[in-house]
Amino acid sequence: MTLSKRLAEYVYQTSFQDLPEHVVEFTKICILDWYGSALAGKDLPPIQAIKELVEEWGGHEQASLVTGGKSSLGNAVLVNAASSHIVELDDIHKYSIIHAGTVVIPAAVAAAEAYDLSGKELITAVAVGYEVCYRIGEAVSPSHYYFWHNTATCGTFGSAAAVAKLLNLNVEQTMYALGNAGSQAAGLWEFIEDGANTKQLHTAKAAYNGTLAALLAKKNFTSATKILEGKRGFFEAMAETADPLKITNNLGNEWKITENSFKIHASCRHTHPAIDCILDIMNEHSISFQQIKRMTIRTYQTVLNITDKPNPDSVYACKFSSQFCASLAAVKGSASIRDFTNESLRNPEIEDLMKKVDVIVDSYYEEAYPEKWGAKVEITLENGKIFEKGTDYPKGDPEKMASKDELIQKFISMTVDKLADPEEEVEEIFKLDKIKTREWLRKQHISQLHH
Repeated sequence: MTLSKRLAEYVYQTSFQDLPEHVVEFTKICILDWYGSALAGKDLPPIQAIKELVEEWGGHEQASLVTGGKSSLGNAVLVNAASSHIVELDDIHKYSIIHAGTVVIPAAVAAAEAYDLSGKELITAVAVGYEVCYRIGEAVSPSHYYFWHNTATCGTFGSAAAVAKLLNLNVEQTMYALGNAGSQAAGLWEFIEDGANTKQLHTAKAAYNGTLAALLAKKNFTSATKILEGKRGFFEAMAETADPLKITNNLGNEWKITENSFKIHASCRHTHPAIDCILDIMNEHSISFQQIKRMTIRTYQTVLNITDKPNPDSVYACKFSSQFCASLAAVKGSASIRDFTNESLRNPEIEDLMKKVDVIVDSYYEEAYPEKWGAKVEITLENGKIFEKGTDYPKGDPEKMASKDELIQKFISMTVDKLADPEEEVEEIFKLDKIKTREWLRKQHISQLHH
């Protein structure tokens, strides 16, 4: 049996009744977290550019845009997926290195609205979509990640699986969806060198391409049957090494969505272990940033590959600079969405401290990655005193899980200036299994209009 068929059978056979109660509740939290990120990012220039483009394209009003109004299903997916990735507060799965929420959920929400499906169907599709893309991401990580943005590539399979589930595709049609999703999987990391807007295009297209693949599959549009393991398939073309067993091992008997991590800081996840350590040291020892002579971050190689950026030239680039994030945390005492501003970018105190930050590879953290995303920070003061702190897991990982209340407060902080009543929105999302998707979206649309 091909890997595509095995995944397709899983997608087809899984029902809402198969989801344990804790998985249902956890999936609601994932939807809440995605929606908060999407609303937080909707007014930023790159998202407005995509919004303007889809308005120029036009389309039947099938699904809601987080930027306001409605457009075609495909247009809604593009806008909503891009918007949920830009403030760098979307969820992450450390083993597959995928931000599944930003690709799976916008595709599933738009399809569920367009086809007037229930909240139960939406929750099931999201859980299934996470499962599929996480397993594929695990199979090709970490080698795939050096050139390829896993969220963009592996995430395409997740959005296809979610929409295939919502469309009630049969096994063969779901295989078609996965095959054509794989043929469209793309997203190179080179944008990181320029701090470019491309990262938002990655999630927009991953969600869109998976949706397109599923919608075409409904019309029996065929695809490769061995898109993953074939001699010219995903594994061979896009990973130095791959482990196909990670696709099927215990499939259907566990729920990888519950391995999800949630971001507390508004930056690349690879910067979070060091931020956590810096905040702990500063608070525990009552240190002020003016006392710091040197900060050394010991961590794994991927941190340097992605975030060793001593001279970021934009607010977005700052989110991918270990030097900036460390200095911001030391100076501001946090690294929240409201800390990453042009004022912070030009802050002379942060600029000066950035020159005192070293980022180096430590064999312990390198060998532990990607199972553990850790770091140790050493802070040397002007008086010669040295303080250090290490962690294997940043806050928000399953091993250091943020509480439900903390994640609700995160949502409120992201949306307080976007919604008339963020707390009411929380209530609506937590009763999704009792209402239709359109009912939730209709209420949030009114909330935004009144706000």
